[in-house]
Amino acid sequence: MSEQWQYQLRIYLADELAEAARRDAATPILGPLPQILDKHDATMKCQLDAFSDYVAQAEADGVEGYPLYEWTKTTIEDPIKKAKHLKSFALHINGREVYPKQEADALEADLQPLVDGTRISRLSRHDTNPASNPQMPERFRKPQA
Repeated sequence: MSEQWQYQLRIYLADELAEAARRDAATPILGPLPQILDKHDATMKCQLDAFSDYVAQAEADGVEGYPLYEWTKTTIEDPIKKAKHLKSFALHINGREVYPKQEADALEADLQPLVDGTRISRLSRHDTNPASNPQMPERFRKPQA
């Protein structure tokens, strides 16, 4: 059953590394991280930047077509959540936000030795199974017509 799910890895960086990574994902301060990402044709995107991009696109296109707009906008405007998401980076492989288990496994195996609790505080794996993911709070849901 788990073969139907796709996966995404995220890394959580120390404050000074997160800011540097947002400016330049290949910066030498990240040590071997850029080379590992390169090996897997992977890139990283700061979660706060991804959320901000979603909100900006929704506002440009008209928010009606973006069901997560209000929830996402509220998240990026909350100082505590903003600080949390500034340190979180989603890893994309071959331009994809989610990817097969074997690709996630291979990237995770190469990244695991870098997780030292300080520079890279942790590594997490997320899947596309709706039961594993937070659901939109009721207050942000639009009534069905």
